[in-house]
Amino acid sequence: MMVTRSSLWHRIALIHLPMLLIAVFALGPYLWMALTSLTPPDDIVGRGVAVDPSAWTGASYERLFGRTSFLLNMGHSLIVALGTVAVGLTLSVTAAYAFSRFRFAGRRLLMVQFLVINMFPVVLLILPLFVLMRRLGLLDTHIALIIANATVAIPFAIWMMTSYIDAIPKSLDEAAMTDGCSRLGALWRVILPLCGPGLVATGIYIFITAWNEYLYALTLGGRSVRTMTVAIQTLIGEYQIEWGLLTAGGVVGALPATILFLLVQKRLIGGLTQGAVKG
Repeated sequence: MMVTRSSLWHRIALIHLPMLLIAVFALGPYLWMALTSLTPPDDIVGRGVAVDPSAWTGASYERLFGRTSFLLNMGHSLIVALGTVAVGLTLSVTAAYAFSRFRFAGRRLLMVQFLVINMFPVVLLILPLFVLMRRLGLLDTHIALIIANATVAIPFAIWMMTSYIDAIPKSLDEAAMTDGCSRLGALWRVILPLCGPGLVATGIYIFITAWNEYLYALTLGGRSVRTMTVAIQTLIGEYQIEWGLLTAGGVVGALPATILFLLVQKRLIGGLTQGAVKG
């Protein structure tokens, strides 16, 4: 009995308590943001965040949806994010299949370059992309933001998809082509169904990357295409900050990615673990 109690206290002290502290530290800012958005605007500065549910109000959300174009901005973000997912998955899957199934000169160098690209700050790409989009006449369009976000998401997505496809035996490709499939047909009919969790994991990574992106949206967007992240920044006034309005925008802006993660949580975790194992 003493050994059991001792092991129980050790487990609580070494595992459960540190995990609880990490969870509180990670979720604390989001809880504060949600409580601030529900606090009456006049009480935020004077009394602070309202913890009592009886004092909560939806005034900040009413102002957000009634006096701003935040829903329209979220629509722009959704178009950009879904477009980036479509472009990113199409290019990353085909590139990953080539890297996984073919051996050619410079293969390893290219894979290393994909990682090196992610080491550079995103701000370094803004100027050349701005000049390119201006010459093409694509500034302040969804296409410009989709292309810009894809340049950031695709390199790491190729690494992710390559690990998933490497886990699928090459004999399945050869069997499909023996039965009459082309190389592209084998990819479409055999490989893609088997790496479904990997597609989900990679797609969510690309979606969240595009949904939360700010610098490209601020530089390449404008009045016609203003995404959610830029719209939240505009809620900050020159002389004061509307904390209730700002946090309400943050809560609403985080909901789509959160709901998407909860809906595909099992497949996402399965895809991440599958991509870590080869054979």
